[in-house]
Amino acid sequence: MFSKISPHGNWRALRHRNFRILYGASVLTNIGTWAQRIAQDWLVLELTNNNGTYLGIVTALQFLPVMLLSMQGGVLADKVDKRKALIITNLGSGLTALLLGVLVISNVVTMNYIYILAILLGVFSAIDAPFRSSFIIEVVGKDDLTNAMSLNSANFHFGRLVGPAISGFLIAGFGTGPSFIINGISFIVIMFTFMAVRQHELHLPEKEKTAGTLKEAFAYIKKRPDLQMIMLTIFFAANFGLNAQIFNALMATKEFDRGAASYGILGTAMGIGTLTGALYSARRDRTGKPLFVPLAAMNFSIWVLALAIAPTYEIYLLLLPINGFSALTTMISANTYIQANSDHAIRGRVMGIYMFIFMGGTPIGSPIIGFTAEHLGPRITIAGCALITFGAALFAFIKYRKIAKIPADITVSSVLQN
Repeated sequence: MFSKISPHGNWRALRHRNFRILYGASVLTNIGTWAQRIAQDWLVLELTNNNGTYLGIVTALQFLPVMLLSMQGGVLADKVDKRKALIITNLGSGLTALLLGVLVISNVVTMNYIYILAILLGVFSAIDAPFRSSFIIEVVGKDDLTNAMSLNSANFHFGRLVGPAISGFLIAGFGTGPSFIINGISFIVIMFTFMAVRQHELHLPEKEKTAGTLKEAFAYIKKRPDLQMIMLTIFFAANFGLNAQIFNALMATKEFDRGAASYGILGTAMGIGTLTGALYSARRDRTGKPLFVPLAAMNFSIWVLALAIAPTYEIYLLLLPINGFSALTTMISANTYIQANSDHAIRGRVMGIYMFIFMGGTPIGSPIIGFTAEHLGPRITIAGCALITFGAALFAFIKYRKIAKIPADITVSSVLQN
């Protein structure tokens, strides 16, 4: 059945048996991940009498390891078997979620336990991200990489639509504990799925011998203006423009005077846009078009600015799907280009640096955005984020538009020589 999938269709990456089984397991994992996010936030608010400061601390602790470990995870990704490493990281994440669930159900959970487990989950996630990102091309090959990345994004955002709803019902009926247990089990399931991957079906070109250091990766990027352009663009787009949850919460409460239900509807509207963007990207191959990324980021920033000036809740709601669509097409294009156009021998380290740029600014950027919104207001804050994103993308486009090209057969050795 799957062997008859069109090599040019929306689902062509599913022709690969390894991708199919991982994709199926990821449905459960993504639902579980979003269920835990909702449950963890709710649990913190329950334990602290709705204190938002503690909620921010937990979020920062969970993302802090990304700042510290994602690049080292990229170094490991170029040295060890990615499949075996992903088995370990998913086992660790699963045990962390299960432990938190047991603590909640046993009525012994405290904020100190949540802090510790948030850091542990962040550690496993920081190491997992560069492994998982650089493993996808080994599963489907370069030709189907864009499609696989788009389908994975659609999978993730399907979980974003379903997971919170499931978690909400579970919290209402049984408390937060079951959401953590479900997420823990989902990690164990995908761990066994990685064990079932057929290694002989992986796309593994012969690696060139390198020192395997971050210094090598930075030297490689230094001689790759196309990668520099994309990383510069994404740093500002991700850390300033891609803050929908913060923007939605601020606008719903401070500008439109709406409650939790209306805030939840905004999240669903954003999810519809991101899911549509992921499915649309499945038919587009941008792996050879680096200039598309800053252009897409400029388009994305315009829609962020539109959110800032939306006069009513209803108009803001209608703009969110467009915002989500433009955000996802930008991020998928950047991610797939870097994966497809980084030499296999150094791809893990490059993705580790990319993940640091993409996610590492969250513990710093989020508090700054919150502080600015508190003192200047949500609209000025969101507009400022939009202008920063647009300005950075425009600068990157102007600076690199004539040199953001790579030779057809570029390798790490050819770049690092001299």
